[in-house]
Amino acid sequence: MLLSWIDAFRGFYSKDGKKYGQDFVTRMLYSARSVILVISFQAALIGGLLALIYNSFNLVLFLLVTISFVLLHVESNLLNDYFGYRYGHDTPDSPRRRYTLHPLADNVVTASEMRATIICILATLIVVAGYLTYVRGPVILLLAAAGASLLFLYDVSSVSLKSVGLGEIASFIVWGPLMILGGFYVIAGTFSLPVLLASIPYGLGVMSVLLGKHIDQIAFDSGRNIGTLPVRTGESGARFILIGTIVLMYAVTLLSAALLLIPFTLLLVFANSGRLLKAIGVIRSERPETPPENYVGWPLWYHRQALRHNARFGWYYITGLLAFAVLLAAHIQIPLF
Repeated sequence: MLLSWIDAFRGFYSKDGKKYGQDFVTRMLYSARSVILVISFQAALIGGLLALIYNSFNLVLFLLVTISFVLLHVESNLLNDYFGYRYGHDTPDSPRRRYTLHPLADNVVTASEMRATIICILATLIVVAGYLTYVRGPVILLLAAAGASLLFLYDVSSVSLKSVGLGEIASFIVWGPLMILGGFYVIAGTFSLPVLLASIPYGLGVMSVLLGKHIDQIAFDSGRNIGTLPVRTGESGARFILIGTIVLMYAVTLLSAALLLIPFTLLLVFANSGRLLKAIGVIRSERPETPPENYVGWPLWYHRQALRHNARFGWYYITGLLAFAVLLAAHIQIPLF
């Protein structure tokens, strides 16, 4: 059973439905698209390491931040599928139904099971938010309200941010400043301009992942008046924006580190240049008409490149922060930011 839970973090549900008979937790982990929860886990780690560097680390608060971020991401994914199915967006020909099993449409879980899970997660998040408000004050309520509002407006609202071309910007705000700077505030009890700057490259990375996904879905979305940014700019323009977003991740890191506004060790992300160049090469080229042999996740194509690039970038970013923390702990004279 434990191995099946771990497998859920490695890939999507098999389209042949072989995992139907597994336990409820496994089915729900796949339904939550756990393979992409690493995005929120990395954001929590970045905020925690920045608090450690500022000598303001609190293990309990860090764990609560990490749990909250991951659960919020799960909630977002489940709500996206629940209302996408309810509103009739997740039709059999939709990209969502093609790249993996849909938890409701393919009877992976029942509607009542999904609703119960959504409610339980929401209750947990409210309890945690209440405790953090007790510890850090009413600012937590503002952060929670901002996150909940963007979550609702992204896809649950009848006029969503996704449909008016603002979903990609919302993802940047949530996984960049809101999660990293907000997580830092929860742990350290203060805000910091350098931390805000440090949140920007990773926020751009998450934005690139969503951009890639929406480029892959452009034909479907444009036919149903879902006005994502790629629908509004056209595919060629969207691919240009995607490449620019990815390059900007490195440009912001380089400039901020050069000005000693963030740890210089974050320049370690340039070790990801190979993955960067590969991603750019794929994004510049037209998507193939049919998937390569044994390709999993079609019709997602540019999304996979952006996701893999961002995951690797995130781990290098985290390693750079950890290296800076180790240097500080060793009392090595280094330029502070």
